[in-house]
Amino acid sequence: MSHTTGIRQVQKQKTRQALLDAALRLLEHQSLSSLGLREVTRAVGVAPTAFYRHFDGTAALGVALVEETLGSLHGMIGAVLAETGDSEERLDRGVELIARHVAAQPAHFRFIAREQHGGVGPVREAITAQLRLFAEEVAAALAAEPDSAGWDPADLLMLGGLYVDHMVITASALLDAGPGGEEEVVRVARRRLRLVTLGRAHWLDEAP
Repeated sequence: MSHTTGIRQVQKQKTRQALLDAALRLLEHQSLSSLGLREVTRAVGVAPTAFYRHFDGTAALGVALVEETLGSLHGMIGAVLAETGDSEERLDRGVELIARHVAAQPAHFRFIAREQHGGVGPVREAITAQLRLFAEEVAAALAAEPDSAGWDPADLLMLGGLYVDHMVITASALLDAGPGGEEEVVRVARRRLRLVTLGRAHWLDEAP
């Protein structure tokens, strides 16, 4: 790759990121379905035709925002799940991880909360796919634990989905929390997870 080509690639990536950042700012005040690409390009200071060098349309831009928001969490959550020790402690650390990310990227998570049930199909599907992947990753980690002996894989996936749903609810609650309210949201989130953990311990007690 020539030096000139490398510079162009860097500039292209900067423009793409600028479009994503501008869209995220604009989406603080509207839904993706009402966002026009001219609004985004105007905010960045590029011609509308430049938009299509990076995205097929606003739906593709929305999918990229989903991947930017949730994609980076997979490795971090995977690292927490891979840790040895008490499973309850790991779940607590998972809550802390979500709380830190929501605090650091509130606009990203507000976008996810709004668009999860929004009017742009590909974006809804992208969010669903990411959450399903999280559930599968959690289920795989749970399957490796001694407490999961005798569990049906479908039930482990159901439990993984329950933990992921809790993650989404916690993120939404953190976004809605007023000043100083985050601590109470985290406290309740931990207690809810503890309740799920207690239920898990007795899941196989049910009659066949």
